[in-house]
This record gives sequence, structure tokens and C-alpha cells, in this order.
Amino acid sequence: MSNNRSAIRWLLLAIIILSFSAASFSQIAVGVSVRIGPPPLPVYAQPICPGPGYFWTPGYWAWNDDDGYYWVPGTWVVAPVGMLWTPGYWGWGGGLYVWHAGYWGPHVGFYGGINYGFGYTGVGFLGGEWRGRNFYYNRSVTNVSVTNVTNVYNKTVIVNNTRNVSYNGGTGGTEARATRQEDMAAHERHVAALGVQAQHERMAAQNRQNFAAENHGRPAIAATARPADFSSRAVIPARTAGGEYHAPAMSPRQARVNSTPGNRGPSAPGNRGTSNEGFRPFTPPSRNGGSNANAMHSNESRPNQTRQSEARPNYNQPQSRPNEMRPQSDPNPQNERSMPHSAPPRESAPKQNSHQPGPPPNRQGPPNQEHHK
Repeated sequence: MSNNRSAIRWLLLAIIILSFSAASFSQIAVGVSVRIGPPPLPVYAQPICPGPGYFWTPGYWAWNDDDGYYWVPGTWVVAPVGMLWTPGYWGWGGGLYVWHAGYWGPHVGFYGGINYGFGYTGVGFLGGEWRGRNFYYNRSVTNVSVTNVTNVYNKTVIVNNTRNVSYNGGTGGTEARATRQEDMAAHERHVAALGVQAQHERMAAQNRQNFAAENHGRPAIAATARPADFSSRAVIPARTAGGEYHAPAMSPRQARVNSTPGNRGPSAPGNRGTSNEGFRPFTPPSRNGGSNANAMHSNESRPNQTRQSEARPNYNQPQSRPNEMRPQSDPNPQNERSMPHSAPPRESAPKQNSHQPGPPPNRQGPPNQEHHK
């Protein structure tokens, strides 16, 4: 009798787990579509890695139906063993900007050719790799101290993509298209954003300083050492905005295309509307970023080749990013950014400023180390 009860309990537990898994995958299928594009990625330093097993998840602009875009700080997350994080991205098409959610998987898939920095150059991930059950960090592009983490290596990264842009497609967006390998990765088994990542996003939405309307593209909390830890000692402010901020011509409610509530953390591509009515891109005039090419993702946590790598790109304008800053104990790592795959031109978004071509690829030496207190 006791064996039967035990079997029933395990069966119920399995059903619950499967239901949560289904919910996670369905969440990936839900998207957010709006008529105004996100601001450029801000320039910031990467906090030092808290310890072994933590994986860097870059910051991004999320959407709120009441107040528009808000910044979700980049943060270190304990990764599922053997899994890599594919960041979410905004993609333009049919007159709308659609959010494609990030996910965990055995390989990094397509993330719009966006140069998020710290190993995310626009194609793949060069910030580290799994070796068995242990994750090894590339100190040339991540802020890791050998005092806390011993699984490290150094590999120079050449960064070609230095544009400060936060979306794919349309005028001013990246022109990257998914490669065959990225398409294959998209069909592998995926795990939705973890609970701590969803909580991190929800908490970011509760801070008015994170909204673009308040910070004009330069959030006071650009990155945190751990998810949902917004204490003063754990946060890194943006060094600068990734480009000039232009307030949208319509309210967030007018910009939202469907009636689904705002961003659901790791949501994925949503309905792609076809109407351009009332559309005015959130894009600034083109201008060259003040950061170094590698600095585009100048997360300050990355050691600066000449300064901290600043992580966020311009709105629609190409910008070079400064080098990421590195931990004190770190050898001087270098900021990296790869050019997204070139692809045929995409539909142009209404009234978007065209980008100036980015600077030629730079092979940077490890940036100077910097610390955040």
C-alpha cells in the first residue's frame, strides 16, 4: 500500500513539473509588439563575477504598457549545467517592433546580431565555455577574479560590430540574419528564463529610474552582481547613454499593438502587425559612439583595453563601445564585438535615421582592470 502511495506521489510530482515546463515554453511563444523602437543600449561596466557557475546575462530594454521602455539590468545568474544563454532581442518587421525572448540551451542561437558585449558580439558567445560540468571563463571579455574563480582562460576576441543599436531590422537596425547553426540551435531543447530572471525583470519595472522616459537612455542601475539585488553595493550605473534620446510621439498605450499585458520577462516573438499608422521610431540621429569599437558593449565590468568596456549601443546609430572593465585580479581582458552576419536589407522602419557604417574590426589587447565598489 505504501509503495502505491509513493508511486502516486511521484506521478503527481511529474505532472506538476511537466505543467510548469509547458508553461515555460508557452511563455516563450508569447511576444510583445509595439510601434516605437527601443533606445540604444547604454554603456556600462560588468560587475565582477560572484563565483564559479555564474553566467552573464546582458541587460535589455523591456516594455511596460503604462510607461514604455524600461531597462532590465545585466546580471550574473547561476546557469543550468551545460546550458548557455541566448539573449532576447527586438526585431522590426511589418511596421512593428517585436520582442523575441531569450532562452537557455546547449548552444547559443540567433539574437539579432546585437552586440551586447562581454562575449556577446552579435554572433554566438565568446565569454566562456562548458568543460564537463564546470564553466570556464574567458578573462579577455569577462570580469572574473582568479581569487573567486579558478576556471579561466584567455583568448583574444576580434570585434567588428561596434554599432550601438538595440534592435534588428528596419532602418538603423542590425542587418544580421540567422545562420544555419543558429537555426539549428533554435530547434534544440530550450529552457525558458529562470524564476530569478523573471523576478529580476519584475523588480526592474518597479524602479522609476529604469524607465527610458526618466533616464533618457542612461539608467542609474545598468547592471547588478546578482539577480534582483538592487542594493547600492551591488549595482553599476550606466556611464553614458548609447545614443541621443528622442521621446516617442505617442503614448505607450497607443504604441502597444495587442492587448496582452506588457513584457512578460522572457517572452518571445509575438504577433507581427502590419500597420504603420501612427508609427514614429524611437531612434536618435546617427552619431559615432564615444566608446572604443570594442567598448560598444563596454560593460564597465570588462576591463578596459583603454577603459571599461561600455556596453550599450546607440539607438539606431552606429557607435563604438569602450572596453569592458576587468576585475582587479584579472589580467587585462579585452572587449569584444563581432559583426553580425550580413544579410539582405530588411524592411525599413518608418522615419528611422540611417546608420553610419561602423568602424573596421579592432583587435584589442586586454583592457585595463577597474573595480566597482
